[in-house]
Amino acid sequence: MAGKHGCPCCPNTEEPRAVRLSTAKAQTALAPADQLWSTSRDQAVRLRMEGSGPGSETPITIHQLFMETVENYGDRPALVSKTEGQWVTLTWRQYYEQCRAAAKSFLKLGLERYHGVGILGFNSAEWFISNVGCIFAGGLATGIYTTNSPEACQYVAESCEANILVVENQKQLEKILQVKDQLPHLKAIVQYKGELQQKAPFLYTWAEFMKQGEDVPDEQLDAVIDSLRANECCTLIFTSGTTGNPKGVMLSHDNLTWTVRTASLVAGIKYGEEVLVSYLPLSHVAAQLIDMWMCVCFAMTTYFADPDALKGSLVNTLKEARPTCFLGVPRVWEKMQEKMKAAGAKASPMRSTVAGWAKSIGLQYNYSVMNGENQVPWGFMLANNLVFKRVREALGLDRCKLCFTGAAPVTKDTLEYFMSLNMPLLELYGMSESSGPHTISSNSSYCIASCGKVMPGAKTKLENPDQDGSGEICFWGRHVFMGYLNMPDKTTEALDQDGWLHSGDLGRHDKNDFLFITGRIKELIITAGGENIPPVLIEDSVKSEVAIISNAMLIGDRLKFLSIMVTLKCVVDDNGDPTDALTPEALSFCQQHDVTATTVSGIIANKEPAIYTAIQEGIERVNARATSNAQKIQKFVILEQDFSIGGGELGPTMKLRRPIVVKMYQEKINELYGVATEK
Repeated sequence: MAGKHGCPCCPNTEEPRAVRLSTAKAQTALAPADQLWSTSRDQAVRLRMEGSGPGSETPITIHQLFMETVENYGDRPALVSKTEGQWVTLTWRQYYEQCRAAAKSFLKLGLERYHGVGILGFNSAEWFISNVGCIFAGGLATGIYTTNSPEACQYVAESCEANILVVENQKQLEKILQVKDQLPHLKAIVQYKGELQQKAPFLYTWAEFMKQGEDVPDEQLDAVIDSLRANECCTLIFTSGTTGNPKGVMLSHDNLTWTVRTASLVAGIKYGEEVLVSYLPLSHVAAQLIDMWMCVCFAMTTYFADPDALKGSLVNTLKEARPTCFLGVPRVWEKMQEKMKAAGAKASPMRSTVAGWAKSIGLQYNYSVMNGENQVPWGFMLANNLVFKRVREALGLDRCKLCFTGAAPVTKDTLEYFMSLNMPLLELYGMSESSGPHTISSNSSYCIASCGKVMPGAKTKLENPDQDGSGEICFWGRHVFMGYLNMPDKTTEALDQDGWLHSGDLGRHDKNDFLFITGRIKELIITAGGENIPPVLIEDSVKSEVAIISNAMLIGDRLKFLSIMVTLKCVVDDNGDPTDALTPEALSFCQQHDVTATTVSGIIANKEPAIYTAIQEGIERVNARATSNAQKIQKFVILEQDFSIGGGELGPTMKLRRPIVVKMYQEKINELYGVATEK
């Protein structure tokens, strides 16, 4: 049953079957609260409701959102997983029934209200069902990064007072068993893939777990569901802890349901028609909001990728699922770009000429769309048939209407590359503390290198702007989080007295209200001379000037000049860790410079003059565009291996972990500044 406007997400005027709260009650069924923030698991908050417009909709719980979709689209496919080479589908009704069964089992195993269910594993139907089931049962759904050490898992599980942990396999189970004695609240562990290699009264396979709650009466679960309130916490997103212990971001039902309804309508998502592939870590807010909650809201179909998606198998899943929308972190888009460029380098001169011609037309057309002119250049249809369609098919993105990028900065070079292939990447910007998105780009409203415009019903304020209009980006709206679990000091650092969320990012608006990120306050390099330098733009410029460079990190905080550490593009092994072998693109760069080296160590050992000179010349071209002498790079060093998640230099969404890299390479940094520090 849709609401009055025929939209399944609008509040219902009739009472849905399984939801006891009628809409009249739902409007008043918020837990009493007078403060905008809280740091305790069981305390509700006052919602940032608006009197009219997109910030004024009736708050609903996750269960109510789910019920609307089951009522309207119960027989449509919801979750599609591969089992022994075959795709297996759960409809929305089956998915809902499994979430209820999981919720009963959680109650049976002793899940207490406002206690955590920690989920540690790669994206799967079981991950989704555990998460939703935990929320139905009144718990706090808590994703744990699969890359976490046993100690980091213990920290998260203890913070959320987890009663139950759901793990993917033996490898993840072993981490938990190592720290089990330090988890006083833990009552059970469920393993959802593979057979258990040991027996213990607290260990369950997925099948055993799902049977546990069979004798829990429906009335008992319904009573818990009826007691859920939209302004109470239902999910914890732990920050990746780049600068200290991870913080547990408390998100309410309303944070998730309001944000997903509002953001998706801007993007032009259609009910019951969309398909996506789930592969990014679900413990991260972006993947969770899009893969789980946007799908619930719009009855989308989710295909699960293989666990080695980021090591190369993602494209196979994309070709089978043919998603209609796709979120890639910048590194995913960069990897696609590198692969296509490597393939292009092997093409015949004729094909290269055609591709170059088509790309120039694609770029021209997409800039005209961006500027609101919508002029179709001569030859566009031909270019589309000869090149764009084929590229999209090769990537599995032939049906994809929305290509999103977010979670870390993306280079202009990558944005223009995909624009030239008629695949504009739409940037989103936000943080865990804003339930994911704050600004959004759409096909009808985007501007290259900007993060789009603020969501309807939300507000942006730029605090203490400088002469260029760049200030700290502050957020207001119903997407702003409840607070950090058990961290009042950190919460009041993030939220000011009026309830504005301070992002720590610097940004400015253009005349059309597009938001541009200009830097991060914590990332700002403040030189010994007192100059404030945002590193990302300079790093990106160096990467786009020198094709062999994979990652770059600017150094110079409290130092006399800037230097840069760079890594070379190398092949990664099956674990996603960098090897010594150069990628095809790096090899062709070497060949162009008459260098025969095939490894990173080969280039460094021989201090290959042609490569070092090429990097130096690239840096000089970047320096020529610098706004001041203080922003010029004086020295560089090539590191022995590329940055990776496994190595610790990159966070789970491929974001550079600067403080960790500085610690790891302190000796190299000392060498760079040896002369300067002796003076």
